Amino acid sequence: MSRHYAGRVRSGRNEPLPEPSTLRERLTALRNVPPFLLSIWRTSRWLAIASVVLRLLRAVLPVATLYVGKLIIDEVTHLLRAGGVHEGVAAWFGNGMLHHLWMLLALEFTLAVSADLLGRVAAMCDALLTELYSNSTSVRLMEHAASLDLEDFEDADLQDRLDRARRQVAGRSMLLSQLLGQMQDSITIVSFAVGLLVYAPWLIVLLLVALVPSFAGEMHFNAQSYAVNFQWTPERRELDYLRMVGASAQTAKEVKSFGLNRFLIDRYAELSQSIYRANRRVAFRRAGWGGVFTTIGTIGYYAAYAMVAFRTVRGDFSIGDLTFLAASFRRLRNLLESLLTGFSQVAGQAMYLDDLFSFFRIQPEILSPANPRPFPASLREGIAFEDVGFRYPGAERWAVRHLTFTLRAGEVLALVGENGAGKTTLVKLLSRLYDPDEGRILLDGHPLAEYDLAQLRAHIGVIFQDYVRYYFTASDNIAVGRIEARDDDARIADAARRSIADAVIARLPKGYAQMLGKFFKEGIDLSGGEWQKIAIARAYMRDAQLLVLDEPTSALDARSEFEVFQRFKELSSGRSAVIISHRFSTVRMADRIIVMRHGQISEIGSHEQLLAADGHYAELFELQAAGYR
Repeated sequence: MSRHYAGRVRSGRNEPLPEPSTLRERLTALRNVPPFLLSIWRTSRWLAIASVVLRLLRAVLPVATLYVGKLIIDEVTHLLRAGGVHEGVAAWFGNGMLHHLWMLLALEFTLAVSADLLGRVAAMCDALLTELYSNSTSVRLMEHAASLDLEDFEDADLQDRLDRARRQVAGRSMLLSQLLGQMQDSITIVSFAVGLLVYAPWLIVLLLVALVPSFAGEMHFNAQSYAVNFQWTPERRELDYLRMVGASAQTAKEVKSFGLNRFLIDRYAELSQSIYRANRRVAFRRAGWGGVFTTIGTIGYYAAYAMVAFRTVRGDFSIGDLTFLAASFRRLRNLLESLLTGFSQVAGQAMYLDDLFSFFRIQPEILSPANPRPFPASLREGIAFEDVGFRYPGAERWAVRHLTFTLRAGEVLALVGENGAGKTTLVKLLSRLYDPDEGRILLDGHPLAEYDLAQLRAHIGVIFQDYVRYYFTASDNIAVGRIEARDDDARIADAARRSIADAVIARLPKGYAQMLGKFFKEGIDLSGGEWQKIAIARAYMRDAQLLVLDEPTSALDARSEFEVFQRFKELSSGRSAVIISHRFSTVRMADRIIVMRHGQISEIGSHEQLLAADGHYAELFELQAAGYR
């Protein structure tokens, strides 16, 4: 079953996603900036407007401050030429000679205070907007991930894409401040450039020539850094995994028992050193060439400075002009260098944004129809498999094939078979976590694809053998079976009673309010069997028409298992149910048993019929029974 994703995809049977390497590809990545700004705008329009306005105001303050400084120097020079201040400050105030100077000093002080206040308020708005954006994008990422198919989460390449997308939510949130800073610097640059053009337009040309190499170098090395991060994504995911395994309450017992600490530490050190060496090579080249380019820019600055000083000595400029031009040129050089470097960094950031937006462009294939068929109030005919076949993406071997049987309404059906026989795959197809590649699955005579996906899954209560241990309260751990009924305490208690989890919860210090697991403070961990009873309670909480239990009692003792299935048999009366188990004491309670072998059905019948047939089921039963003799 091939997959077709919108945008560039790095997936098993699709073309690999190339790293941007050419200047054109890097500039093309800037297409991600407009949707980024649009998402910022949607996050909070008022904060976005405030940030822009504040930066516009702050952008013109540097050149205004510098020009007022020039006027102050010219005024001081004028006063010195007039003979200086000898009578005392009071006398000079009296005749008004210092009035203009004090006004200019007061104006520069006001501009300095205003620049600081505007900067602080703008930074506050940026911080708030950045946090809101990070939160809203994280929610959007979770929502989009929830819409994807199970296949997407079982594909390693797509897991790399998801991992990069997660990193970009936090890593790219500061791009907003950078873009707004670029806008502010651009306006300031225009202000300084106008001032320089009035006095010496040739300074602008000299400045640009000095900065072009630095800009090109930054563009190149930003792309190199992105390529390194892109290529090492699987290894970074492995580092995260090693950190989790090496320092986790869930793995601590086995890691210590098997003495795995040194292996995990050495593996982590080896991988992290490999990534470090790759980044170090880029860092060394960036630092080396960056030094060369900076030297070129410094030479250009001092050449211009010397020329301005010479013209001042010649009488073309005043001392105030010299100060203004020298400071303007220095500021303009720094701003242009920052702007060009920032542009290069924005282009680099845009490449990372592509990881986020390309993930959002992945679309699920398993969808609800435009006009879904209403789900029946109760099953009449049941669920029929008609020559169903399925193989996992990228696999050559069929997981299941030629499956033909009917799960009748109100019937309890057991699936038996060795590991890898296709039992869990059949359940995934039944709950439409996958669609078959061959054949079809009918519910009351109509294909599953004709029903609303959410309604279909709402009427199927599935507990897989690798159920999740949620670090929630005991109540919420059960309520996840139908989370919209989370506040229905009576329903939660009834589900716990049905699964025999009520006895487990009764022993907890805080009862249903007890936090489970050791992840959070005051949490209490449960035994494997106790967790399993909690998980089974979720199926009862769902109160679905079809219950599916995949190895539901593997961690239970014999007495608990018998009691669970006795209740299950009683409580599933009138409902259809599917049980997967290796224990024949469990499956013999089913109305019919399907024996699977190598992805196909080898036998169907009741326990007695299959024993009488003396086939594969009888062989497996005899092997298990021999262990108890």
